[in-house]
Amino acid sequence: MKIRFIICLVFLVSFLNVKAQENFSVNVNLKTEPTDNINFTETNIGMLFNKKINSKSQITNTLEYSNLNLNYDLDKYVSFQNIERLQKIQDKLEFSQEITNSTRLNFEVIPTFNFQQNVSFSDFTLLGSFEIFQRLNSKTSLSVGAARTTIFGNAKFLPTASINYKLNDKTDLKIGFPDSRFSYSNNIRNKFIINNSFNGSFYNLNIQNYEDKNASKAVLSQMTTSFEYERNVDKNWFLNFKAGYDFDKKYKLTDDKNNTVHDFNISSGYILGIGIKYKQ
Repeated sequence: MKIRFIICLVFLVSFLNVKAQENFSVNVNLKTEPTDNINFTETNIGMLFNKKINSKSQITNTLEYSNLNLNYDLDKYVSFQNIERLQKIQDKLEFSQEITNSTRLNFEVIPTFNFQQNVSFSDFTLLGSFEIFQRLNSKTSLSVGAARTTIFGNAKFLPTASINYKLNDKTDLKIGFPDSRFSYSNNIRNKFIINNSFNGSFYNLNIQNYEDKNASKAVLSQMTTSFEYERNVDKNWFLNFKAGYDFDKKYKLTDDKNNTVHDFNISSGYILGIGIKYKQ
């Protein structure tokens, strides 16, 4: 409990160092995904601060906590009931620096703790990314970079790239890896979004009284295609609704060398989500 308090305190200090913010938001999201034998329900709470340091520099800090609950088919997975709750605490610090009128550098540092029940410093993983953003013309821009990410279930370095095109004042298109996105706003209150992304995570296990005692991590990965609708219901309040599908979803247990010790062989499944955000 003391370790968890220290970790939260470290993350909060990073927030308090960013004062007099221009933008601040808090959001809560709930997502559910039933598959053939396991139902996944994730709750996410996040806080974001954004500030322009000067005309060319900007800093953004996002603190998030997520709780993933797993509901197993007891007839098939009764011995894995102890792996029913997986948690993550993550702080993403982003820094953007404009080099010229058409070139910008983006940096991200993402300390994260992925744990099952009792968090400790052994659950710490440092992620992050570096990106060069180049504006090609008034409508088109290109981004290339590299990231240490867990989109395939384990922390590794991967290249990132995207091309961004602004069709008009209401429509934007982004095509790239690991994320692609199409967004359209018919007015100031409505936004419609189609997302396609590769995403994943891992969680360190600390309860060893289940079937395979060699397991040290729970690993998840998938490619998600979703449709989102965001509604500005008031000056500062937004509602978000999401429906989509996870393709090639994988959930397995691995040892400390990332060798698979149990594969649940779950099916892909549809996802439903709802969220609320306060922004100022």
